[in-house]
Amino acid sequence: MKKNKPRKIVSHDVIPSVMSASSHGAPVPPAERILRFGDRWKYAPAPEAPSDLKLRSRYELFIGGKFVKPSSGKYFPSINPANEQQLAEIALGNAADVERAVKAARHAYDHVWGKMSGRERGKYLFRIARLIQEKIRDLAVLESLDGGKTIRESRNIDLPLAAAHFFYHAGWADKLDYAFAGRRPRPLGVVGQIIPWNFPMLMAAWKLAPALACGNTCVLKPAETTSITALHLAEIFAEADLPEGVVNIVTGAGDTGAALVNHPDIDKIAFTGSTDVGKRIAKSLAGTRKKLTLELGGKAANIVCEDAPIDQAIEGIIQGIYFNQGHVCCAGSRLFVQEGIVEPVIRRLRNRLRSLRVGDPLDKNTDIGAINSREQLERIRSLVESGREEGAEYHEAPCELPAKGYYHAPAFFTGVADSHRIAQEEIFGPVLSVMTFRTPEEALERANNTPYGLSAGVWTDKGSKVFKLATQLRAGVVWAETYNKFDPASPFGGYKESGFGREGGKQGLAAYLQID
Repeated sequence: MKKNKPRKIVSHDVIPSVMSASSHGAPVPPAERILRFGDRWKYAPAPEAPSDLKLRSRYELFIGGKFVKPSSGKYFPSINPANEQQLAEIALGNAADVERAVKAARHAYDHVWGKMSGRERGKYLFRIARLIQEKIRDLAVLESLDGGKTIRESRNIDLPLAAAHFFYHAGWADKLDYAFAGRRPRPLGVVGQIIPWNFPMLMAAWKLAPALACGNTCVLKPAETTSITALHLAEIFAEADLPEGVVNIVTGAGDTGAALVNHPDIDKIAFTGSTDVGKRIAKSLAGTRKKLTLELGGKAANIVCEDAPIDQAIEGIIQGIYFNQGHVCCAGSRLFVQEGIVEPVIRRLRNRLRSLRVGDPLDKNTDIGAINSREQLERIRSLVESGREEGAEYHEAPCELPAKGYYHAPAFFTGVADSHRIAQEEIFGPVLSVMTFRTPEEALERANNTPYGLSAGVWTDKGSKVFKLATQLRAGVVWAETYNKFDPASPFGGYKESGFGREGGKQGLAAYLQID
């Protein structure tokens, strides 16, 4: 009987062990196998098709439960960073539009939302969460089209977390008295919220869900380059029958945000963005009655001790800085490696970078998508050039970048000094600075030697060392044996120039309440 030949099975995720022997018969480390065999395996394109999306040619402001034209009659383009083509026109809001939005929010607070029971408010938030879940695929495609991040990140992380924030805070809406036992929590009133371009949909949920659960009404100003998903979220609010004026969305540039910050009838400002803008906001609100929370920049330290599981740490590093294009404020862009393991860490990091795929954000095979804008790409290039000029050694993955669009190859620097700009300034791109240390005490001192204090990571097999380092790192969030993991129940925020206040968890609720 003739035996069938065994089929050759090729996994797109795992290198088969049958191919893992060197010419001398010795096992080849996983990273080496990826380097050796990765170029032979071509990935068939697997793009998400945006053809059936309801993408409008022009988006208006969302005020008083309706889409309305801007007072100026002006619009600005929203550009797809992957190919530099225009996706749509976005309404350019001004101070008059902010005035309309604040009036609508105040009316909704005084007559509807502020008087509604927590139980009823929770029903709306649950409904919004379920609608986001139902539309996750379309919203993820829109997020990747507008922002440049990979569809895997949008679909698997950002949108599920956005829904989770609404689910979580819906549960709190009728339990605020229990959250602050023996005290009397009351909503603040009308909240102005300004969000950045790196997590458009998630940041909108991050801001809106706790504010609404606490009984406030909102005026949201999304980033100029990533406004589309916020306006599709407005459609979800309308579909959920959210009372008119409870959430208002005014799109525009910096002047629009300034008009919102300085409006006299705003009770609180919640801002996520650059440290420079945050400082200006804090200065303008000094001496006023307005409450303020700021989540600003970061230059997170990722500390890898010599007893750490190196393969696991490498994947955590990749997750922390490359898979999200370095676009998160808490990206682990400073890597501190203990001297005894520097060589294997650098070797495996270099090999792992060679396996990453840069390209179309809508292709499910893509690891690194597009940079959000030309301006941001130029900033990344400027900082890379400064690192070279200051004497650091630059290592870039050998990959072919698309001819059109804003892309940067994954890279890292070695020989970095603490005084270098690349070790002190936020780069917001897929570029890592690698530094070495001898003792945990040295790692702590150098990790804390930055104006920022948003997050950090620790990699070691010893639990006692984790607690020692975590308690002495001046960072609002410290991850151990992992990186960039978020949960709506966990408070997030920073120290020093990374801002103040917390978002998420019970602490995040307190930021939207007057507690007597």
